[in-house]
Amino acid sequence: MNKQYQYHFCIVFALLCLSVFAGCSPAKRVAKTISVVPGQQILTVTPSGTVKMDVSFCIPQKYVSARNRLFVTPQLVIDDSLCRDFAPLVIDAPIYTKKMERRIALDKYRDPYGKYCQKIDNPLSSFYLEYHTQFDIPENAQSGYIRAIVSKDGCGECSGMDTLYVAGISNPVSLIDTKESLHLTWIEPEFVIRSKTREGKGEALLQFGINMHDINLDLGNNRSELKRMTETLESILRDTLATIHSMNIYGMASADGSYEFNTTLARNRASSAKQWLVERLQINSEICRLIRTDSRPEGWWPIYQAMVTDGHPDSLSVKRILTTYTDGNDDVQEHYIRRLACWTDIRDRYLSKDRKVEYTYSYRIRSFTTDEELLSMYRIRPDAFNEDELLRVAALAADDKTKMEVYVTLMYYFPQSTVAANNLAVLYLRDGNPEKARQTLQIQQEYSPEILATLAASYVYSDDFERAVELLQEVDLPEARYNLGLLKARQRKLDDAYALLKDYCDINAAIVALSVGRNAEAQSIVDKLQDQTPLAEYVRALVAARMEDEQAFRQHIENACKDERFRERAAREVDFKRYRNSLHVKK
Repeated sequence: MNKQYQYHFCIVFALLCLSVFAGCSPAKRVAKTISVVPGQQILTVTPSGTVKMDVSFCIPQKYVSARNRLFVTPQLVIDDSLCRDFAPLVIDAPIYTKKMERRIALDKYRDPYGKYCQKIDNPLSSFYLEYHTQFDIPENAQSGYIRAIVSKDGCGECSGMDTLYVAGISNPVSLIDTKESLHLTWIEPEFVIRSKTREGKGEALLQFGINMHDINLDLGNNRSELKRMTETLESILRDTLATIHSMNIYGMASADGSYEFNTTLARNRASSAKQWLVERLQINSEICRLIRTDSRPEGWWPIYQAMVTDGHPDSLSVKRILTTYTDGNDDVQEHYIRRLACWTDIRDRYLSKDRKVEYTYSYRIRSFTTDEELLSMYRIRPDAFNEDELLRVAALAADDKTKMEVYVTLMYYFPQSTVAANNLAVLYLRDGNPEKARQTLQIQQEYSPEILATLAASYVYSDDFERAVELLQEVDLPEARYNLGLLKARQRKLDDAYALLKDYCDINAAIVALSVGRNAEAQSIVDKLQDQTPLAEYVRALVAARMEDEQAFRQHIENACKDERFRERAAREVDFKRYRNSLHVKK
């Protein structure tokens, strides 16, 4: 048994047992009962999220006998279930007081209700007992009320217990379904046809005979290196959607030897690589004219870097030469390097036999302009699309599942696409997968406002509302402000929620207006709405009940109660109390 109900049980048990020393005067039936002032009060949640109760219990004449201890124990009932007991009011009549004092003195008895006890001198007269308290109600509580358990103890066999209705609690904000009401930030960019120019580069590590430029397939790994180069370029040259824009082939020669000789040798090696490609791939003359050859002197810096990597003790000597003799070509540097004691070691260990042939290329991919062409080509060649074209394909998709597939493809080719990441995350949220949505967003290098707003929504779906609020407070977007208003309403920060939601003039704005007592404003909002859902009709019924428009109330509550959820809630709604006996709702 939890502590709350243990406490409630103890009060009831004490009410029944304390009468053993109260004497044996028979209880007299009194027609009058305790009343509450103000009567039929409706309490509302304050903008700070609490409920305040200030009432007086009017005890009529002769209600308490001289031998009685009167208990008035207010209780909070939420959605027809006992939620908590409040501190009791305890009134001791004169004879009961004397008996209790004697028991304490003789038996060392500790009165568990001593701190609550008030003494009265004349129990035969009427009197008032004021009661003030402030409390929170549970999140998502739909309706509630305060009742008081009243007990007068006589001899134990003739004690009685009554239940007194004290006040109702109106909680319209619980009508807001935060997750269902979230505005998810969907981005639908304008489709723009853009030129698709792509670039690439590669290298082949080839071996040549000393001072030779002819390609010999039997040397080193020449065969496999050339095969890799031809396969790379063939895929572009054979692509019917691609048009070659430029191609450059650069040859390199060893650092040792004269600069002029090495430059000519490197250029000839590039020309040999070009000729190999032209023959191997049967490149036509038009494209052949686009292929330029040139040389890139290798120089001595790669030698120095290799020596540093190996921890060679003479690397600093080489660096000193390279940083001292920087004018002109590298012939002067070679002159001094050859004079180093370590020259033989450099020649044998660091002058590589492999010579790079580097190649760069650029080409254009044909753009797709019509929706029909986009959809047709996407099924065949998604790799030929740019980001804008793939976004257009996603926009044309017939359903969320197909959109999701396109966005996954898009992020494969363009992993930093903000639009794709945001919209894919939104689709994951709609599919009930906030973790996957969050993973999709967190791979982005930079967070746009839209990404932050959707990331915050993912935390809402995971019930991490505090983190969601932190993120939304950093975003200046209409959707973010709306969602922040929903979360403030959930946190019972109703003034903040009202300030954020009032300008949206939707059903949730009307609910928050009701929650802060702006009934006329709520009516103005719902009167302009075209929303005819059961929720909207229920809110209209709440407005009508508060404005005491019985005809409008009955019309709207009938429509709302077509939904079983609202039919059940209406049976407990304190704002409907005056109409409840005539309502055909489920009790």
